Amino acid sequence: MKVSEICVSYSNENKGKVKITNSKDAYKIGMEHWNLDTIELQEETKVLLLNRANIVIGIFSLSKGGITSCVVDIKLILSVALKAIANGIIMIHNHPSGNLKPSQSDLDLTSKLINACKTVELSLLDHLIITKEGYYSLVDNGELL
Repeated sequence: MKVSEICVSYSNENKGKVKITNSKDAYKIGMEHWNLDTIELQEETKVLLLNRANIVIGIFSLSKGGITSCVVDIKLILSVALKAIANGIIMIHNHPSGNLKPSQSDLDLTSKLINACKTVELSLLDHLIITKEGYYSLVDNGELL
């Protein structure tokens, strides 16, 4: 019986060491990797992957959606983080409306992601909601349980 062989590879060509020390650092990195022409058009989610020293390993573009939502697949987040051998992650998504306040679905998703991360000894360090004008950090506002 033939089955597919799974091949896992890893490379890190990131020569520069970018350390995340606060939410402002994460916002800055996120904005550098966002298309500012579409930030007010469609919702998008990205995940920053960090090592134990909070050095950025990379950024993963998870999904793009419509004007009010996008699909966030927790299994996909975990699989990418584990493949990158990340110790921590920061989820970043935009609100095309410009409203920085997290929705109930944002808070529910964050709670589910925290629990999933615990299972694989991964830390959800923050969840940022971003716009062109600024950001909202769930950690800074005491909403990351």
